[in-house]
Amino acid sequence: MGSQLIQGKLWGQRPKDWSEIQEQTGKAGYDFVLTHLSIAPSTKLLDVGCGSGYFSKLAVDKGIDVTGLDAAPELLDEAKKRVPTANFLVGEMEEMPFKEKSFDVVCGFNSFQFAADTKNALLEAKRVLKDGGKLAVMIWGNKDDCEAATYLKAVGSLLPPPPPGAGGPFALSENELLEKKLEEIGFKIVSNTDIASIWDYPDTDTALRGLLSTGPAAKAIENSGFEIVYETVLNAIQSYIQNNGHVVYNNKFRVVIAEM
Repeated sequence: MGSQLIQGKLWGQRPKDWSEIQEQTGKAGYDFVLTHLSIAPSTKLLDVGCGSGYFSKLAVDKGIDVTGLDAAPELLDEAKKRVPTANFLVGEMEEMPFKEKSFDVVCGFNSFQFAADTKNALLEAKRVLKDGGKLAVMIWGNKDDCEAATYLKAVGSLLPPPPPGAGGPFALSENELLEKKLEEIGFKIVSNTDIASIWDYPDTDTALRGLLSTGPAAKAIENSGFEIVYETVLNAIQSYIQNNGHVVYNNKFRVVIAEM
């Protein structure tokens, strides 16, 4: 069994808040990939863990032929509204419903670290890539470079201890674990870049809506109840409220690009 059953349920709890607020926090990474790869129009691209289609929309606007795969039907409903011309499917990243060598580019933005078995998911990405194709994976940077790690720590305090090897936001970030897994299965690392990502919410209410729309928050709510999680996250964001009322986190995402 892969990650679809568990992750689909978690990430589909608050699809509109994810779509309208939280998914755009990765835009710096999305823009970097589109610029760095110089993806030509008509390129066939697979967006693994496409969510509500924010990156997919940016790619389609450049003429790219996009297919999106996600575990949460609720998020794909939002994606279809955002990008009606793209092809979106509910599916499992560790057993992708595509033929071998179907895509020129495969992207995964904060998705592969939530796989039940990361190596299997990356092998699937390799399987569906054409010869000479490229894989772009965005994960969190190191914890020390991510102020939002304090929010994740607060949410994590409301969860039971995870089993050994369980996926999570920082599962692939430390000690170049992602890069090692990619090289182990035959990819060549082309670039490894940490990118500044500033999360700037206009007010506390928007910040809470965005932060409570994530999978880890949904899991905490399931375990501890909404009110406790709400109060815990509200307390955790206090240090990041600016004089103008904005809630601002300075983070880094790591984008690793590899090729066959």
